[in-house]
Amino acid sequence: MQNATLWRALLGVEKTVVEDVEFDEDGELLVAHVRPRKRARGRCGRCGRRSPGYDAGEGRRRWRALDLGTIQAVLEADAPRVNCAEHGPTVAAVPWARHAAGHSYAFDEQVAWLATQCSKSAVTELMRIAWRTVGAIITRVWADVEALHDRFAGLRRIGIDEISYKRGHRYLTVVVDHDSGRLVWAMPGRDKATLAKFFDALGVKRCAQITHVSADGADWISNVVAERCPNAVRCADPFHVVKWATEALDEVRRQAWNEARGAVTRRRAGRASGHAKALKHARYALWKNPQNLTTRQQAKLAWVAKTNPRLHRAYLLKEGLRLVFQLPHDEAVEALEVWIGWARRCRIGAFVELQRRIVQHRGSILAAIEHGLSNGRIESVNTKIRLITRMAFGFKSPDALIALAMLNLGGHRPVLPGRK
Repeated sequence: MQNATLWRALLGVEKTVVEDVEFDEDGELLVAHVRPRKRARGRCGRCGRRSPGYDAGEGRRRWRALDLGTIQAVLEADAPRVNCAEHGPTVAAVPWARHAAGHSYAFDEQVAWLATQCSKSAVTELMRIAWRTVGAIITRVWADVEALHDRFAGLRRIGIDEISYKRGHRYLTVVVDHDSGRLVWAMPGRDKATLAKFFDALGVKRCAQITHVSADGADWISNVVAERCPNAVRCADPFHVVKWATEALDEVRRQAWNEARGAVTRRRAGRASGHAKALKHARYALWKNPQNLTTRQQAKLAWVAKTNPRLHRAYLLKEGLRLVFQLPHDEAVEALEVWIGWARRCRIGAFVELQRRIVQHRGSILAAIEHGLSNGRIESVNTKIRLITRMAFGFKSPDALIALAMLNLGGHRPVLPGRK
């Protein structure tokens, strides 16, 4: 009796009878012959419902257990089938492993914990499994975690963004809870149909409880949010709005550079010299915030103001829009109107087009200033997902990547077996 209890503890199994333990012929593999206890027998592997027996299945099979020191261990038992009223003939459930899995619960839990803490090579070397096997295990573990926890509970303020996860323009749409910072949902794709799946999963009642939604101003996000959450306050991310202005400024800078080196008037541009050469390294001086400029960049900016008034005016427009987000809401409303009028009359094509875009998103821009909401949390989560995607390279499907991201960032990290 003491030996049986000891072996159950060492193998990490419950509701299990350990019949015998032996080494295989080579002496490098420990085989534990086990069977479920009487109350755990005869249950459907999918739903757990007690069902009548069907046949003996394919005979005895093995499940990988945690190593015992330096020795690999497996569990060996019969794998009969039962006739479930809902699922038909199905392999009977066993208390030590998930249905259709080749590893024990303890093995899966340890692999999932290692995947959230260690490098790819460390996990595969320590557990002696392939990286694709890690992906399958993570997917199983996350499915169990999701079944136990309601990840949409208490969702009120959310941020929506997309992130690339592989070459060839493959993207994930991610949703983050502003209040807790948790990743609550992710799905391959970045279009209306993809985002609509999130609101379908959320349900009509919970969609009505969403109070604030922040995003980068993409139309495919705005249109779906307006349709599914009409009462939510939509906030445009200040970082992305200023990024629009920076991109417009860079377009003006490139035009000035091309004109200076003759790319506009000549069929073939010459090498940069004179004014063009001096303008070449003005990019970072124009991009950076004034308080972060080095002495050389300040001198470069002063030179641009003297030699290229159009480019300097574009720089001032960019800084003017950035200043709007630093003001209180009441002052920001007036400042944004002044900026729109200035950009409309500036005779710089890129900024005339930008002000049209700003007018289109004016309500969400002012809402972001009023409520102090940005996509900062979402960008932080995206940075962590980028690190996870580098680690997850080699997974067969994006489902394993999403499961790993959810285990890391969803607020329910796995624990090592035997720990509470």
